[in-house]
Amino acid sequence: MSVKAFKLVSAVEREVLMGDKNHINIECIECCGKNLYIGTNDCFIYHFLLDEKLSTAGKISFAATKQLHKYLGFKKPVNELKAASALTRLLVLCDNTITLVNMMNLEPVPTGARIKGAVTFTLNENPVSGDPFCVEVCIISVKRRTIQIFMVFEDRVQIVKEVFTPEQPCAVAVDGYYLCLALTTQYIILNYNTGVSQDLFPFSSDEKRPIVKRIGRQEFLLAGPGGLGMFATVDGISQRAPVHWSENVIGAALCFPYVVALDEEFITVHSMLDQQQKQTLPFKEGHILQDFEGKVIVATSKCVYILVPLPLEKQIQDLLASHRVEEALVLAKGARRNIPKEKFQVMYKRILQQAGFIQFAQLQFLEAKELFRSGQLDVRELISLYPFLLPTSSSFIRSHPPLHEYADLNQLTQGDQEKMTKCKRFLMSYLNEVRSTEVANGYKEDIDTALLKLYAEANHESLLDLLVSENFCLLTDSAAWLEKHKKYFALGLLYHYNGQDAAALQLWVQIVDGDIEDSTRSDLYEYIVDFLTFCSDQDLVWKYSEWVLQKNEEVGVQIFTKRPLEEQEKNINPDDIISCLNKYPKARVKYLEHLVLERKIEKEKYHTHLAALYLEAILQLKSVSTDNCTETTELLSKLRSLLQKSDLYRVHFILDKVRGTDLHMESAILYGKLEEHEKALHILVHELKDFHAAEEYCIWNSENRDLQYRRRLFHMLLSVYLNPGASDYALVMAAVDLLNNHAAEFDAALVLQLVPDSWSVQLLSPFLAGAVRQSIHTKRMTQAALGLAQAENLIYKYEKVKQKGTPILLSDKKVRQVCQNPFCEPVFVRYPNGGMVHTHCAANRRLNSNVAHHSSSSSNQT
Repeated sequence: MSVKAFKLVSAVEREVLMGDKNHINIECIECCGKNLYIGTNDCFIYHFLLDEKLSTAGKISFAATKQLHKYLGFKKPVNELKAASALTRLLVLCDNTITLVNMMNLEPVPTGARIKGAVTFTLNENPVSGDPFCVEVCIISVKRRTIQIFMVFEDRVQIVKEVFTPEQPCAVAVDGYYLCLALTTQYIILNYNTGVSQDLFPFSSDEKRPIVKRIGRQEFLLAGPGGLGMFATVDGISQRAPVHWSENVIGAALCFPYVVALDEEFITVHSMLDQQQKQTLPFKEGHILQDFEGKVIVATSKCVYILVPLPLEKQIQDLLASHRVEEALVLAKGARRNIPKEKFQVMYKRILQQAGFIQFAQLQFLEAKELFRSGQLDVRELISLYPFLLPTSSSFIRSHPPLHEYADLNQLTQGDQEKMTKCKRFLMSYLNEVRSTEVANGYKEDIDTALLKLYAEANHESLLDLLVSENFCLLTDSAAWLEKHKKYFALGLLYHYNGQDAAALQLWVQIVDGDIEDSTRSDLYEYIVDFLTFCSDQDLVWKYSEWVLQKNEEVGVQIFTKRPLEEQEKNINPDDIISCLNKYPKARVKYLEHLVLERKIEKEKYHTHLAALYLEAILQLKSVSTDNCTETTELLSKLRSLLQKSDLYRVHFILDKVRGTDLHMESAILYGKLEEHEKALHILVHELKDFHAAEEYCIWNSENRDLQYRRRLFHMLLSVYLNPGASDYALVMAAVDLLNNHAAEFDAALVLQLVPDSWSVQLLSPFLAGAVRQSIHTKRMTQAALGLAQAENLIYKYEKVKQKGTPILLSDKKVRQVCQNPFCEPVFVRYPNGGMVHTHCAANRRLNSNVAHHSSSSSNQT
């Protein structure tokens, strides 16, 4: 695809060069800075100064001013010209001789230094000598199959190396020690220092003109077979794909990133980046094409022209204007080497952004996203395409010159709703990705506000996620937008995030009450309860406590029962809550259960209040129905559990309420709390006839008590069963089962005194076997304990004997160290280290500690 990369501008007109002398033809040219040298077929050298001019319209033109001309006197054409600016010398090849002339006056050097026998020559632009005051010249010699290397100074030349080639060379280029040669039948790379050569590819000098051109460090451009421009390194490999040019190419030049080729009718421009032909310029009768320090000059036999490259940025913008994004990006990357780093980075980012908008307009969203990211696009450029998404307070102004040609999304999509929806989905995705990256720095409010508006408009589930996480949505813009789209629950979240809990709750309550419609959450009431539960504003909690309790007592009370424990302990008085809940009996019970059972507050009034409420509810239910419904059964279970486990309620108060009712089990539990176990057991056995409950009564009432207390309870129960006045067979069997199942809980000797003589041994065999087993176990454990005590006693006796083994001498003349008094009677205390003190000294704590301090032994035996 075509690109306008160059413009052909005339540099030296025919009249300026030769006037009316039609026989003069241009044979060669050289350009060094503003100096243009032309060699002609009549052995003249012309020197021109080229001035570049820029018109007000931006057009470039050249004015060539003739300085002088020089006749060399050979009557042969001037074949080649090469400038050595460091030496101010011009190397002129004419009649197989290279002459050194002064660049300014074209006079030969006084010494007459020259190189003879040269067919063609080239300069080594990567010299190996390192001498800045000489140039290295490589010639194809008139000698058969010979290349010669010379050192050329200001006024002398010196041959350095003579190299022989396998075939006759036709063309040569040089880089360091490497020669790239077009031989008769092939191209080769030859290291003239080591003599090592590398074949490249075949070539026929009879069929076409060879081209060998150095294009960079250790890289050459060659005219290959099949109309290919081949790249080759000094290692004999190609690191670039070939360019396709004419079969009849005459010359080639390099102006990165382009290769320019000349044939008999056209100048063609090829990209080194993607190998595509980019431009074609008609140009007949051309026979010279060369590049000089970035300046590409082409000539016919009569005129000289310059190919002026259009600025790369202009070329890139032309490509972008044609929506040729890939080509524009390839060219932009290739331009890196020709543009200063800072300028390139700015330019390249802008190009990436422009390319991103082109892809975006074509709905190529993945490509657009990557280009936006790589180009570090100010995301507000993208947001600004969408009407009303940027906050009204935003100070954003679009880039100038603009990055795209669209006023807004409506123009871009031309009103196509499907395209518009896709664009909005893309922006949602893109904003969500970049909002937590460096791209968002500096304008997070704009991004999050735009994202909220998109989510609300599309009814997107991520709206709530945005509002419950850290965000920078601007309240004024966002609130108006959410209200417009009837997102009242989300609006409440926005208020909450901005510290306006009262406004949030007011909205949510209106939704639950049906004053406004929003179906976002079907469980909004439960959400409000949960919100109030963790709300630190006590005034708000009390304000809405009546509302939540009226809606549902058992759920609403959670605003008090599920509050964080620290806040309950510090900020809320339970008595105030109980007073508030007096109108809501179920909630009041729930709250008291929370205080007593969950928080385990040990206050008599809460325990008594809860038990009394259980009792009232049970009696109320029983007054309605004599059958125990599920609710009654559950309440009875809770009451019994409380009565059994709590020791804090007022037992007599509850007992007075229970009297006269059929709550016999509860009465038994209460009598048990009063240590009136006989009454309790009598109720369980004779009124309830619940023998299992009687056994359980003995067990739970004796928890954390000693064995004697436990046995006393079980003996009481046995006595109730065996009451002389009771001859019920069921009681007899209950007594037998009690003994057989709980043998360990009884004193067997006492039991044998109580049971009737009529009972058989077989009837009590499990009890008797258990009693005997327990008795034997107790006996053996006692014997083991006795044995251990005897052994310990023996050890102490042994220690005592050891202590008595050493004689102790007392003297009334020896003064004690501690009290400085002698022993006056044969009574003393001896320490393990052998120290002796008076008994009254040992009893004195202060003196005793002093003695222990002086003692070297850690033992405390005396």
